[in-house]
Amino acid sequence: MDNSKSKSGSNKSIDNSSSKSNNKSNERTSSNGSNSTNGNNKSNGSSNANGNKSSNKANSNGMPKANQGKGMQSSQLMKLFEDGLKDIYWAEKALTKAIPKMISNATSEELIDALESHLGETEEQVTRLEEVFAILGKKATAKKCDAMEGLIKEAEGIMEECEEGAMRDAGIIAAGQKVEHYEIATYGTLRQFAETLGLGDAAELLQTTLDEERAADEKLTEVAVSAVNIEASEEEAEAENGEEKGSGSKSKR
Repeated sequence: MDNSKSKSGSNKSIDNSSSKSNNKSNERTSSNGSNSTNGNNKSNGSSNANGNKSSNKANSNGMPKANQGKGMQSSQLMKLFEDGLKDIYWAEKALTKAIPKMISNATSEELIDALESHLGETEEQVTRLEEVFAILGKKATAKKCDAMEGLIKEAEGIMEECEEGAMRDAGIIAAGQKVEHYEIATYGTLRQFAETLGLGDAAELLQTTLDEERAADEKLTEVAVSAVNIEASEEEAEAENGEEKGSGSKSKR
């Protein structure tokens, strides 16, 4: 009996100690669990607070940053647009004086007709640009175009240096097409600016002029290829043959 009592007593002490240790470990794990949860809550709270602060900063100016940038670009683009209009306005007015000089120096009937037709278009283009200025609520103002001034001077130099006839006609076409290419590039750019700025009526007017410049360039190419360039090449060949004959006759003597 004594042995059985001692065994049962020892078993009870083991059970009590194990239950106590389990309770302590459970308390520890639960306390750790609650601590980790609190930690997560704290970190989430801080991140949310930071997120709210950053979003408030982004909206502090009353509008999204993207819209602010768009407004600034629009303003800068409008300035470029207006400067470009002033530039080409000067160029077109200068061409109304330069084209008549080309006509008076040309000999090909086809070339004269093409130049006269485009002179009328150029005068209309000046009026069209004035309409674009009116759409902007601005007075039509010309700003000296250095590029066009140079192209016109080059054309004048060609007409002075070339002999009258097919050679000069070919030179006039070459100079005229340089002018057309400059205008095509300018009007294409201005038309796109107008579209981006939401100026639909201005874009249509500029597109009309752009189409005219392209047609004028194609007409000059047609005149050159069909007749003028061929005639100029034959005149040059005849001149060379004449020089060869002259040198040959001198050698015989």
